Amino acid sequence: MTRTRTAMLAALTLVAGASGTALAAQTASAGAAAAACTVDYEVQNDWGSGFTAAVTVTNNGAATSGWSLGWTYAGSQKVTSSWNAKVSQSGAAVTAANESHNATLSTGGSASFGFQATYSGGNAIPATFTLNGVTCNADGGTDPTDPTDPTDPTDPTGPSARVDNPYDGAQVYVNPEWSANAAAEAGGDRIADEPTGVWLDRTAAIEGANGGMGLRDHLDAALEQKGSGELVVQLVIYNLPGRDCSALASNGELGPTEIDRYKTEYIDPIKEILGDSKYASLRIVTTVEIDSLPNLVTNTGSRPTAVPECDTMKANGNYVKGVGYALAQLGDVPNVYNYIDAGHHGWIGWDDNFGASADIIREAASAEGATVADVHGFITNTANYSALEEENFSIDDSVNGTSVRQSKWVDWNRYVDELSFAQAFRNELVSKGFESGIGMLIDTSRNGWGGSARPTGPGPQTSVDAYVDGGRYDLRIHPGNWCNQSGAGLGERPQASPAAGIDAYVWMKPPGESDGASELIDNDEGKGFDRMCDPTYEGNVRNGNNPSNALANAPISGKWFSAQFQELLKNAYPPLS
Repeated sequence: MTRTRTAMLAALTLVAGASGTALAAQTASAGAAAAACTVDYEVQNDWGSGFTAAVTVTNNGAATSGWSLGWTYAGSQKVTSSWNAKVSQSGAAVTAANESHNATLSTGGSASFGFQATYSGGNAIPATFTLNGVTCNADGGTDPTDPTDPTDPTDPTGPSARVDNPYDGAQVYVNPEWSANAAAEAGGDRIADEPTGVWLDRTAAIEGANGGMGLRDHLDAALEQKGSGELVVQLVIYNLPGRDCSALASNGELGPTEIDRYKTEYIDPIKEILGDSKYASLRIVTTVEIDSLPNLVTNTGSRPTAVPECDTMKANGNYVKGVGYALAQLGDVPNVYNYIDAGHHGWIGWDDNFGASADIIREAASAEGATVADVHGFITNTANYSALEEENFSIDDSVNGTSVRQSKWVDWNRYVDELSFAQAFRNELVSKGFESGIGMLIDTSRNGWGGSARPTGPGPQTSVDAYVDGGRYDLRIHPGNWCNQSGAGLGERPQASPAAGIDAYVWMKPPGESDGASELIDNDEGKGFDRMCDPTYEGNVRNGNNPSNALANAPISGKWFSAQFQELLKNAYPPLS
Protein backbone atom coordinates (compact mmCIF):
# COMPACT_ATOMS: atom_id res chain seq x y z
CA MET A 1 0.00 0.00 0.00
CA THR A 2 1.84 3.06 -1.26
CA ARG A 3 0.35 6.34 -0.25
CA THR A 4 1.44 9.46 -2.07
CA ARG A 5 0.57 12.97 -0.98
CA THR A 6 0.12 14.96 -4.20
CA ALA A 7 -0.41 18.69 -4.64
CA MET A 8 -1.70 21.08 -7.26
CA LEU A 9 0.01 24.16 -8.62
CA ALA A 10 -1.59 27.39 -7.53
CA ALA A 11 -2.32 30.36 -9.73
CA LEU A 12 -1.63 33.03 -7.17
CA THR A 13 0.13 31.33 -4.26
CA LEU A 14 1.50 27.95 -3.36
CA VAL A 15 1.17 27.36 0.34
CA ALA A 16 3.27 24.75 2.09
CA GLY A 17 1.49 23.97 5.33
CA ALA A 18 2.89 22.55 8.53
CA SER A 19 2.10 19.08 7.27
CA GLY A 20 4.37 19.59 4.30
CA THR A 21 1.45 19.34 1.88
CA ALA A 22 1.11 21.87 -0.89
CA LEU A 23 -2.42 23.17 -1.34
CA ALA A 24 -3.92 24.90 -4.36
CA ALA A 25 -5.25 28.24 -3.16
CA GLN A 26 -7.08 30.06 -5.97
CA THR A 27 -9.13 33.22 -6.09
CA ALA A 28 -11.97 33.55 -8.58
CA SER A 29 -11.61 36.31 -11.16
CA ALA A 30 -13.28 39.65 -10.65
CA GLY A 31 -17.00 39.53 -11.23
CA ALA A 32 -17.20 35.78 -10.69
CA ALA A 33 -20.41 34.43 -9.21
CA ALA A 34 -18.72 32.35 -6.50
CA ALA A 35 -15.82 32.83 -4.12
CA ALA A 36 -12.35 31.38 -3.79
CA CYS A 37 -11.65 27.83 -2.69
CA THR A 38 -8.73 25.69 -1.62
CA VAL A 39 -8.51 22.08 -2.77
CA ASP A 40 -6.33 19.32 -1.33
CA TYR A 41 -6.31 16.22 -3.56
CA GLU A 42 -4.38 13.30 -2.05
CA VAL A 43 -3.68 9.96 -3.74
CA GLN A 44 -3.42 7.71 -0.71
CA ASN A 45 -3.04 4.28 -2.24
CA ASP A 46 -2.01 3.44 -5.82
CA TRP A 47 -1.56 -0.16 -6.95
CA GLY A 48 -0.87 0.46 -10.65
CA SER A 49 -4.35 -0.25 -11.99
CA GLY A 50 -6.38 1.64 -9.43
CA PHE A 51 -6.15 4.04 -6.54
CA THR A 52 -7.96 5.66 -3.63
CA ALA A 53 -7.95 9.41 -3.09
CA ALA A 54 -8.98 11.83 -0.36
CA VAL A 55 -10.16 15.32 -1.28
CA THR A 56 -10.76 18.32 0.98
CA VAL A 57 -12.36 21.49 -0.36
CA THR A 58 -12.24 24.65 1.74
CA ASN A 59 -14.58 27.56 1.05
CA ASN A 60 -12.71 30.85 1.33
CA GLY A 61 -15.70 33.01 0.43
CA ALA A 62 -19.34 33.44 1.43
CA ALA A 63 -21.14 30.56 3.10
CA THR A 64 -23.07 28.19 0.86
CA SER A 65 -25.79 25.67 1.67
CA GLY A 66 -24.75 23.23 -1.05
CA TRP A 67 -21.61 22.57 -3.04
CA SER A 68 -20.38 20.78 -6.12
CA LEU A 69 -16.71 20.24 -6.91
CA GLY A 70 -15.73 19.43 -10.47
CA TRP A 71 -12.58 18.34 -12.27
CA THR A 72 -11.53 16.63 -15.49
CA TYR A 73 -9.03 13.80 -15.82
CA ALA A 74 -6.43 13.86 -18.57
CA GLY A 75 -6.11 10.08 -18.53
CA SER A 76 -8.32 6.99 -18.25
CA GLN A 77 -9.32 7.32 -14.58
CA LYS A 78 -12.80 5.99 -13.76
CA VAL A 79 -14.40 6.49 -10.33
CA THR A 80 -15.95 3.26 -9.04
CA SER A 81 -17.09 4.15 -5.51
CA SER A 82 -17.10 7.07 -3.10
CA TRP A 83 -17.85 8.09 0.47
CA ASN A 84 -19.00 11.35 2.10
CA ALA A 85 -19.94 12.79 -1.33
CA LYS A 86 -22.01 11.78 -4.35
CA VAL A 87 -19.39 11.34 -7.06
CA SER A 88 -20.50 10.93 -10.66
CA GLN A 89 -18.56 10.85 -13.91
CA SER A 90 -19.34 11.59 -17.56
CA GLY A 91 -16.42 10.80 -19.82
CA ALA A 92 -13.39 12.43 -18.22
CA ALA A 93 -15.46 14.96 -16.27
CA VAL A 94 -16.07 14.20 -12.58
CA THR A 95 -18.53 15.90 -10.23
CA ALA A 96 -18.57 15.47 -6.44
CA ALA A 97 -21.73 16.80 -4.77
CA ASN A 98 -22.34 17.14 -1.04
CA GLU A 99 -24.21 14.67 1.10
CA SER A 100 -26.93 16.01 3.40
CA HIS A 101 -24.67 15.92 6.47
CA ASN A 102 -21.92 18.08 4.90
CA ALA A 103 -23.95 20.37 2.63
CA THR A 104 -23.18 23.60 4.45
CA LEU A 105 -19.82 25.23 3.80
CA SER A 106 -19.30 28.26 6.01
CA THR A 107 -16.63 30.83 5.26
CA GLY A 108 -13.40 28.99 5.95
CA GLY A 109 -15.32 25.73 6.30
CA SER A 110 -14.13 22.49 4.73
CA ALA A 111 -15.67 19.26 3.51
CA SER A 112 -13.78 16.04 2.95
CA PHE A 113 -14.65 13.00 0.89
CA GLY A 114 -12.93 10.05 -0.70
CA PHE A 115 -13.27 7.75 -3.66
CA GLN A 116 -11.80 4.72 -5.39
CA ALA A 117 -11.01 4.60 -9.11
CA THR A 118 -9.40 2.47 -11.79
CA TYR A 119 -6.95 3.59 -14.47
CA SER A 120 -4.41 2.42 -17.00
CA GLY A 121 -1.30 4.25 -18.09
CA GLY A 122 -0.73 7.46 -16.14
CA ASN A 123 -2.55 8.79 -13.08
CA ALA A 124 -1.93 12.52 -13.37
CA ILE A 125 -3.38 14.95 -10.85
CA PRO A 126 -6.28 17.04 -12.20
CA ALA A 127 -5.01 20.44 -13.29
CA THR A 128 -8.18 22.46 -12.62
CA PHE A 129 -11.01 22.32 -10.08
CA THR A 130 -14.29 24.23 -9.96
CA LEU A 131 -16.44 24.96 -6.92
CA ASN A 132 -20.09 25.51 -7.85
CA GLY A 133 -18.96 26.14 -11.43
CA VAL A 134 -16.26 28.72 -10.71
CA THR A 135 -12.67 27.80 -11.43
CA CYS A 136 -10.44 27.49 -8.41
CA ASN A 137 -7.15 27.35 -10.26
CA ALA A 138 -7.66 29.05 -13.61
CA ASP A 139 -4.10 30.38 -13.87
CA GLY A 140 -1.37 27.76 -13.93
CA GLY A 141 1.38 30.21 -13.14
CA THR A 142 3.34 30.80 -9.95
CA ASP A 143 4.24 33.85 -7.96
CA PRO A 144 7.96 34.61 -8.32
CA THR A 145 7.86 36.66 -5.12
CA ASP A 146 6.39 33.82 -3.06
CA PRO A 147 9.10 32.29 -0.79
CA THR A 148 7.30 28.97 -0.97
CA ASP A 149 7.23 28.89 -4.79
CA PRO A 150 8.24 25.36 -5.82
CA THR A 151 10.96 26.75 -8.09
CA ASP A 152 12.61 28.46 -5.12
CA PRO A 153 15.55 26.31 -3.93
CA THR A 154 15.01 27.57 -0.38
CA ASP A 155 11.48 26.17 -0.25
CA PRO A 156 11.27 23.82 2.78
CA THR A 157 10.80 20.19 1.90
CA GLY A 158 7.96 18.18 3.38
CA PRO A 159 7.88 14.56 4.50
CA SER A 160 8.27 11.74 2.06
CA ALA A 161 5.12 9.95 0.97
CA ARG A 162 3.61 7.42 3.34
CA VAL A 163 5.21 4.05 2.81
CA ASP A 164 3.53 0.68 2.65
CA ASN A 165 4.96 -0.45 5.99
CA PRO A 166 6.36 2.30 8.24
CA TYR A 167 8.48 -0.21 10.15
CA ASP A 168 10.40 -1.44 7.11
CA GLY A 169 13.86 0.09 6.93
CA ALA A 170 13.34 2.09 10.11
CA GLN A 171 14.47 2.03 13.70
CA VAL A 172 11.82 2.52 16.40
CA TYR A 173 11.87 5.08 19.19
CA VAL A 174 13.16 3.97 22.59
CA ASN A 175 11.26 5.81 25.34
CA PRO A 176 13.94 7.20 27.68
CA GLU A 177 11.64 7.08 30.71
CA TRP A 178 10.73 3.41 30.22
CA SER A 179 14.33 2.56 29.35
CA ALA A 180 15.56 4.08 32.62
CA ASN A 181 13.02 2.08 34.64
CA ALA A 182 14.00 -1.13 32.86
CA ALA A 183 17.74 -0.54 33.23
CA ALA A 184 17.33 0.08 36.97
CA GLU A 185 15.94 -3.46 37.42
CA ALA A 186 18.19 -6.45 37.98
CA GLY A 187 18.76 -7.93 34.52
CA GLY A 188 16.73 -5.18 32.89
CA ASP A 189 19.65 -3.86 30.89
CA ARG A 190 19.12 -6.80 28.52
CA ILE A 191 15.97 -5.19 27.13
CA ALA A 192 16.30 -1.51 28.13
CA ASP A 193 17.06 -0.53 24.53
CA GLU A 194 13.91 -2.09 23.10
CA PRO A 195 11.26 0.28 21.63
CA THR A 196 7.93 0.61 23.41
CA GLY A 197 4.76 2.65 22.99
CA VAL A 198 4.24 6.11 24.50
CA TRP A 199 0.81 6.19 26.17
CA LEU A 200 -1.17 9.42 25.99
CA ASP A 201 -3.76 8.16 28.47
CA ARG A 202 -5.02 11.54 29.71
CA THR A 203 -4.91 15.15 28.63
CA ALA A 204 -2.11 15.97 31.04
CA ALA A 205 0.15 13.47 29.28
CA ILE A 206 0.27 15.75 26.23
CA GLU A 207 2.25 18.37 28.15
CA GLY A 208 3.82 15.90 30.57
CA ALA A 209 2.13 14.65 33.73
CA ASN A 210 3.78 15.00 37.14
CA GLY A 211 7.05 16.27 35.69
CA GLY A 212 7.32 13.53 33.08
CA MET A 213 8.02 13.89 29.38
CA GLY A 214 5.25 15.37 27.24
CA LEU A 215 4.51 14.65 23.60
CA ARG A 216 6.88 17.29 22.26
CA ASP A 217 9.60 16.04 24.59
CA HIS A 218 9.23 12.55 23.13
CA LEU A 219 9.21 13.81 19.56
CA ASP A 220 12.30 15.93 20.19
CA ALA A 221 14.05 12.93 21.70
CA ALA A 222 12.98 10.89 18.69
CA LEU A 223 14.64 13.38 16.34
CA GLU A 224 17.86 12.94 18.28
CA GLN A 225 17.61 9.15 18.02
CA LYS A 226 16.73 9.34 14.34
CA GLY A 227 19.94 10.77 12.98
CA SER A 228 20.00 10.47 9.19
CA GLY A 229 17.90 7.30 8.99
CA GLU A 230 14.19 6.58 9.30
CA LEU A 231 12.56 6.30 12.72
CA VAL A 232 9.09 5.24 13.91
CA VAL A 233 7.49 6.80 16.99
CA GLN A 234 4.68 4.72 18.54
CA LEU A 235 1.88 6.60 20.30
CA VAL A 236 -1.14 5.13 22.07
CA ILE A 237 -4.21 7.36 21.69
CA TYR A 238 -6.25 6.38 24.74
CA ASN A 239 -8.70 8.77 26.36
CA LEU A 240 -12.21 8.11 25.04
CA PRO A 241 -15.25 9.35 26.98
CA GLY A 242 -16.38 6.55 29.29
CA ARG A 243 -13.18 4.68 28.47
CA ASP A 244 -12.97 0.89 28.93
CA CYS A 245 -16.59 0.47 29.90
CA SER A 246 -16.09 -3.15 31.00
CA ALA A 247 -12.78 -2.71 32.87
CA LEU A 248 -12.78 -0.36 35.84
CA ALA A 249 -8.99 -0.51 36.23
CA SER A 250 -8.48 1.48 33.05
CA ASN A 251 -11.35 3.94 33.24
CA GLY A 252 -10.31 7.46 32.31
CA GLU A 253 -10.75 11.11 33.09
CA LEU A 254 -13.67 11.83 30.72
CA GLY A 255 -17.27 10.99 31.51
CA PRO A 256 -19.48 9.13 29.00
CA THR A 257 -20.95 12.33 27.49
CA GLU A 258 -17.77 14.40 27.24
CA ILE A 259 -17.11 13.87 23.54
CA ASP A 260 -16.54 17.59 22.92
CA ARG A 261 -13.77 17.70 25.52
CA TYR A 262 -12.21 14.63 23.90
CA LYS A 263 -12.10 16.47 20.59
CA THR A 264 -11.00 19.94 21.66
CA GLU A 265 -8.84 19.23 24.73
CA TYR A 266 -7.27 15.94 23.66
CA ILE A 267 -7.27 15.10 19.92
CA ASP A 268 -6.95 18.66 18.58
CA PRO A 269 -3.82 19.49 20.65
CA ILE A 270 -2.22 16.17 19.65
CA LYS A 271 -2.91 16.90 15.99
CA GLU A 272 -1.41 20.38 16.30
CA ILE A 273 1.81 18.98 17.72
CA LEU A 274 2.10 16.11 15.27
CA GLY A 275 1.47 18.53 12.39
CA ASP A 276 4.43 20.70 13.34
CA SER A 277 6.81 20.66 10.36
CA LYS A 278 9.66 20.13 12.80
CA TYR A 279 8.52 16.50 13.12
CA ALA A 280 7.70 15.89 9.46
CA SER A 281 10.63 13.50 9.00
CA LEU A 282 9.38 11.07 11.67
CA ARG A 283 7.09 8.13 10.92
CA ILE A 284 4.42 8.45 13.62
CA VAL A 285 2.37 5.32 14.33
CA THR A 286 -0.79 5.87 16.36
CA THR A 287 -2.60 3.01 18.09
CA VAL A 288 -6.14 4.33 18.24
CA GLU A 289 -8.21 3.66 21.34
CA ILE A 290 -7.50 0.18 22.62
CA ASP A 291 -10.25 -1.97 24.16
CA SER A 292 -13.09 0.24 22.97
CA LEU A 293 -15.10 -0.69 19.88
CA PRO A 294 -15.40 -4.49 20.48
CA ASN A 295 -17.02 -3.68 23.83
CA LEU A 296 -20.02 -2.40 21.86
CA VAL A 297 -20.45 -5.93 20.49
CA THR A 298 -19.52 -8.26 23.32
CA ASN A 299 -20.61 -6.37 26.43
CA THR A 300 -23.96 -4.86 25.48
CA GLY A 301 -27.61 -5.78 25.06
CA SER A 302 -28.98 -9.09 26.28
CA ARG A 303 -25.65 -10.93 26.38
CA PRO A 304 -24.65 -12.42 29.73
CA THR A 305 -21.45 -10.37 29.52
CA ALA A 306 -23.29 -7.04 29.15
CA VAL A 307 -22.58 -4.18 31.55
CA PRO A 308 -24.63 -0.97 31.87
CA GLU A 309 -21.63 1.25 31.17
CA CYS A 310 -21.11 -0.35 27.75
CA ASP A 311 -24.81 -0.10 26.95
CA THR A 312 -24.51 3.62 27.67
CA MET A 313 -21.58 4.02 25.28
CA LYS A 314 -23.37 2.10 22.55
CA ALA A 315 -26.48 4.22 22.97
CA ASN A 316 -24.73 7.61 22.92
CA GLY A 317 -22.36 6.66 20.08
CA ASN A 318 -19.38 8.40 21.61
CA TYR A 319 -16.95 5.51 21.10
CA VAL A 320 -17.74 5.50 17.38
CA LYS A 321 -17.65 9.29 17.18
CA GLY A 322 -14.43 9.54 19.16
CA VAL A 323 -12.55 6.96 17.12
CA GLY A 324 -13.83 8.50 13.88
CA TYR A 325 -12.75 11.97 14.94
CA ALA A 326 -9.30 10.76 15.97
CA LEU A 327 -8.82 8.96 12.64
CA ALA A 328 -10.00 11.93 10.59
CA GLN A 329 -7.91 14.52 12.41
CA LEU A 330 -4.70 12.54 12.86
CA GLY A 331 -5.04 11.11 9.37
CA ASP A 332 -4.70 14.64 8.02
CA VAL A 333 -1.06 14.68 9.11
CA PRO A 334 0.90 13.17 6.19
CA ASN A 335 3.49 11.31 8.28
CA VAL A 336 0.95 9.74 10.69
CA TYR A 337 0.00 6.07 10.31
CA ASN A 338 -3.25 5.19 12.13
CA TYR A 339 -3.68 1.63 13.42
CA ILE A 340 -7.05 0.88 15.04
CA ASP A 341 -7.11 -1.48 17.99
CA ALA A 342 -8.82 -4.77 17.05
CA GLY A 343 -8.98 -6.66 20.33
CA HIS A 344 -7.47 -10.15 20.44
CA HIS A 345 -8.40 -13.71 19.53
CA GLY A 346 -9.60 -14.58 23.03
CA TRP A 347 -12.12 -11.74 22.83
CA ILE A 348 -13.52 -11.53 19.32
CA GLY A 349 -12.45 -14.82 17.73
CA TRP A 350 -15.90 -16.38 18.17
CA ASP A 351 -18.35 -16.47 15.26
CA ASP A 352 -20.82 -14.05 16.83
CA ASN A 353 -18.09 -11.52 17.68
CA PHE A 354 -15.80 -11.72 14.64
CA GLY A 355 -17.83 -10.14 11.84
CA ALA A 356 -19.80 -7.86 14.15
CA SER A 357 -16.58 -6.33 15.51
CA ALA A 358 -15.35 -5.67 11.98
CA ASP A 359 -18.68 -3.98 11.23
CA ILE A 360 -18.47 -1.60 14.21
CA ILE A 361 -14.85 -0.76 13.34
CA ARG A 362 -15.91 0.02 9.78
CA GLU A 363 -18.69 2.24 11.13
CA ALA A 364 -16.19 4.20 13.22
CA ALA A 365 -13.89 4.60 10.22
CA SER A 366 -16.74 6.43 8.45
CA ALA A 367 -17.74 8.67 11.35
CA GLU A 368 -16.92 12.32 12.03
CA GLY A 369 -15.29 12.85 8.62
CA ALA A 370 -13.09 9.74 8.72
CA THR A 371 -12.70 7.42 5.73
CA VAL A 372 -11.02 4.07 5.26
CA ALA A 373 -8.13 5.99 3.72
CA ASP A 374 -7.37 7.34 7.22
CA VAL A 375 -6.64 3.79 8.40
CA HIS A 376 -3.22 2.33 7.69
CA GLY A 377 -3.80 -0.88 9.61
CA PHE A 378 -4.87 -2.53 12.84
CA ILE A 379 -3.25 -3.83 16.02
CA THR A 380 -4.20 -6.91 18.03
CA ASN A 381 -3.29 -8.16 21.50
CA THR A 382 -2.50 -4.67 22.80
CA ALA A 383 -1.57 -4.98 26.48
CA ASN A 384 -2.77 -8.59 26.39
CA TYR A 385 -1.24 -12.02 26.83
CA SER A 386 -2.49 -14.22 23.96
CA ALA A 387 0.24 -16.54 22.66
CA LEU A 388 1.60 -15.61 19.25
CA GLU A 389 1.54 -19.17 17.89
CA GLU A 390 0.30 -22.37 19.50
CA GLU A 391 2.52 -24.98 17.86
CA ASN A 392 1.39 -28.11 19.72
CA PHE A 393 -2.23 -28.12 18.53
CA SER A 394 -4.36 -26.47 15.85
CA ILE A 395 -8.01 -25.60 15.40
CA ASP A 396 -8.36 -28.48 12.93
CA ASP A 397 -7.14 -31.17 15.36
CA SER A 398 -9.44 -33.68 17.04
CA VAL A 399 -8.99 -36.23 19.82
CA ASN A 400 -11.02 -39.41 19.75
CA GLY A 401 -13.44 -37.72 17.37
CA THR A 402 -13.81 -34.57 19.47
CA SER A 403 -12.74 -31.28 17.89
CA VAL A 404 -10.25 -29.01 19.61
CA ARG A 405 -12.95 -26.33 19.37
CA GLN A 406 -14.93 -28.29 21.98
CA SER A 407 -12.15 -28.16 24.59
CA LYS A 408 -12.80 -25.99 27.65
CA TRP A 409 -9.89 -23.71 26.76
CA VAL A 410 -10.81 -23.06 23.12
CA ASP A 411 -14.57 -23.14 23.87
CA TRP A 412 -15.72 -23.01 20.22
CA ASN A 413 -13.41 -20.14 19.30
CA ARG A 414 -12.19 -20.40 15.71
CA TYR A 415 -8.66 -19.27 16.61
CA VAL A 416 -6.16 -20.67 19.07
CA ASP A 417 -3.46 -18.00 18.82
CA GLU A 418 -2.90 -14.39 17.89
CA LEU A 419 -1.09 -14.76 14.57
CA SER A 420 -3.79 -16.86 12.94
CA PHE A 421 -6.45 -14.51 14.29
CA ALA A 422 -4.69 -11.33 13.11
CA GLN A 423 -4.24 -12.70 9.61
CA ALA A 424 -7.86 -13.85 9.38
CA PHE A 425 -9.26 -10.63 10.87
CA ARG A 426 -7.24 -8.65 8.35
CA ASN A 427 -9.06 -10.49 5.56
CA GLU A 428 -12.40 -9.84 7.25
CA LEU A 429 -11.66 -6.11 7.49
CA VAL A 430 -10.74 -5.94 3.81
CA SER A 431 -14.05 -7.65 2.99
CA LYS A 432 -15.83 -4.86 4.93
CA GLY A 433 -14.30 -2.16 2.72
CA PHE A 434 -10.86 -1.41 4.16
CA GLU A 435 -8.01 -1.07 1.69
CA SER A 436 -6.49 -4.33 0.50
CA GLY A 437 -2.99 -3.28 1.55
CA ILE A 438 -3.71 -2.79 5.25
CA GLY A 439 -1.19 -4.33 7.63
CA MET A 440 -1.48 -5.69 11.15
CA LEU A 441 0.58 -5.13 14.27
CA ILE A 442 0.70 -7.67 17.09
CA ASP A 443 1.72 -6.65 20.61
CA THR A 444 4.16 -9.30 21.80
CA SER A 445 5.33 -7.50 24.93
CA ARG A 446 3.90 -10.05 27.36
CA ASN A 447 2.87 -13.17 25.44
CA GLY A 448 6.07 -15.25 25.50
CA TRP A 449 4.98 -17.76 28.18
CA GLY A 450 8.45 -19.25 28.54
CA GLY A 451 10.27 -20.53 31.59
CA SER A 452 10.21 -24.00 33.09
CA ALA A 453 6.44 -24.38 32.70
CA ARG A 454 6.49 -24.03 28.89
CA PRO A 455 5.32 -27.27 27.23
CA THR A 456 7.79 -28.99 24.94
CA GLY A 457 5.22 -30.95 22.91
CA PRO A 458 1.55 -31.90 22.57
CA GLY A 459 -0.50 -32.97 25.54
CA PRO A 460 -1.73 -36.56 25.95
CA GLN A 461 -4.57 -37.73 23.72
CA THR A 462 -6.57 -39.17 26.60
CA SER A 463 -9.12 -36.37 26.13
CA VAL A 464 -9.38 -33.20 24.11
CA ASP A 465 -8.89 -31.10 27.28
CA ALA A 466 -5.76 -33.01 28.26
CA TYR A 467 -4.43 -32.60 24.73
CA VAL A 468 -4.98 -28.86 24.63
CA ASP A 469 -4.06 -28.04 28.23
CA GLY A 470 -0.94 -30.18 28.13
CA GLY A 471 0.37 -28.53 24.98
CA ARG A 472 -0.69 -24.89 25.12
CA TYR A 473 1.87 -22.17 25.70
CA ASP A 474 -0.67 -19.65 27.03
CA LEU A 475 -0.91 -20.76 30.67
CA ARG A 476 -3.66 -18.43 31.80
CA ILE A 477 -6.52 -20.10 33.62
CA HIS A 478 -8.92 -18.54 31.09
CA PRO A 479 -8.29 -16.40 27.95
CA GLY A 480 -10.55 -13.73 29.49
CA ASN A 481 -7.98 -13.02 32.22
CA TRP A 482 -6.23 -9.76 31.35
CA CYS A 483 -4.76 -8.17 34.48
CA ASN A 484 -1.10 -8.58 35.58
CA GLN A 485 -1.02 -12.28 34.75
CA SER A 486 1.14 -14.58 36.82
CA GLY A 487 3.55 -16.69 34.76
CA ALA A 488 3.60 -14.40 31.71
CA GLY A 489 6.85 -13.62 29.90
CA LEU A 490 8.27 -11.27 27.33
CA GLY A 491 7.39 -12.37 23.79
CA GLU A 492 9.04 -11.94 20.42
CA ARG A 493 11.27 -8.88 20.27
CA PRO A 494 9.99 -5.99 18.16
CA GLN A 495 10.66 -6.62 14.47
CA ALA A 496 9.35 -5.51 11.07
CA SER A 497 7.51 -7.69 8.54
CA PRO A 498 7.72 -10.96 10.52
CA ALA A 499 4.86 -12.79 8.76
CA ALA A 500 2.38 -12.45 5.90
CA GLY A 501 0.07 -9.48 6.42
CA ILE A 502 1.88 -8.40 9.60
CA ASP A 503 3.64 -5.03 9.51
CA ALA A 504 5.47 -5.63 12.80
CA TYR A 505 5.64 -7.31 16.16
CA VAL A 506 5.67 -4.43 18.66
CA TRP A 507 5.92 -3.84 22.39
CA MET A 508 3.09 -1.31 22.52
CA LYS A 509 2.45 -2.04 26.20
CA PRO A 510 5.69 -1.22 28.00
CA PRO A 511 6.71 -4.34 29.97
CA GLY A 512 6.66 -3.62 33.69
CA GLU A 513 3.79 -1.13 33.63
CA SER A 514 0.80 -2.36 35.62
CA ASP A 515 -2.59 -3.25 34.14
CA GLY A 516 -4.41 -2.14 37.27
CA ALA A 517 -4.29 -2.03 41.05
CA SER A 518 -4.81 -5.24 43.01
CA GLU A 519 -6.74 -3.25 45.64
CA LEU A 520 -8.49 0.10 45.75
CA ILE A 521 -5.98 2.96 45.48
CA ASP A 522 -7.07 6.59 45.41
CA ASN A 523 -5.73 8.47 42.39
CA ASP A 524 -6.35 11.60 40.33
CA GLU A 525 -6.43 9.80 36.96
CA GLY A 526 -9.97 8.44 37.10
CA LYS A 527 -8.78 4.83 37.32
CA GLY A 528 -11.01 2.55 39.35
CA PHE A 529 -10.54 -0.78 41.09
CA ASP A 530 -11.39 -3.84 39.03
CA ARG A 531 -11.67 -7.17 40.83
CA MET A 532 -10.00 -8.86 37.83
CA CYS A 533 -6.78 -7.34 39.20
CA ASP A 534 -7.40 -8.82 42.67
CA PRO A 535 -5.53 -12.12 43.10
CA THR A 536 -8.26 -13.36 45.47
CA TYR A 537 -11.08 -12.79 42.96
CA GLU A 538 -12.97 -15.90 41.83
CA GLY A 539 -14.17 -14.43 38.55
CA ASN A 540 -17.28 -13.50 36.60
CA VAL A 541 -19.07 -14.52 33.42
CA ARG A 542 -16.51 -12.73 31.24
CA ASN A 543 -13.73 -15.07 32.38
CA GLY A 544 -15.86 -18.16 32.80
CA ASN A 545 -16.10 -17.63 36.59
CA ASN A 546 -12.45 -18.58 37.03
CA PRO A 547 -9.83 -17.14 39.39
CA SER A 548 -8.22 -13.94 38.11
CA ASN A 549 -4.61 -15.26 38.27
CA ALA A 550 -3.43 -11.67 38.87
CA LEU A 551 -0.23 -10.77 40.68
CA ALA A 552 -0.52 -9.27 44.15
CA ASN A 553 0.51 -5.80 45.32
CA ALA A 554 0.05 -4.12 41.94
CA PRO A 555 -0.15 -0.32 41.55
CA ILE A 556 -2.72 1.49 39.37
CA SER A 557 -2.54 0.99 35.61
CA GLY A 558 0.47 2.53 33.92
CA LYS A 559 2.62 2.70 37.04
CA TRP A 560 5.86 0.75 37.36
CA PHE A 561 5.40 -2.74 38.78
CA SER A 562 8.79 -4.26 39.58
CA ALA A 563 7.46 -7.72 40.47
CA GLN A 564 5.70 -8.00 37.12
CA PHE A 565 8.82 -6.87 35.25
CA GLN A 566 10.90 -9.55 36.94
CA GLU A 567 8.23 -12.16 36.12
CA LEU A 568 8.38 -11.13 32.46
CA LEU A 569 12.17 -11.41 32.37
CA LYS A 570 12.11 -14.85 34.00
CA ASN A 571 9.51 -16.28 31.62
CA ALA A 572 10.68 -14.61 28.40
CA TYR A 573 10.36 -16.60 25.18
CA PRO A 574 12.51 -16.52 23.16
CA PRO A 575 14.70 -16.61 26.28
CA LEU A 576 16.93 -13.65 27.06
CA SER A 577 20.64 -14.11 26.57
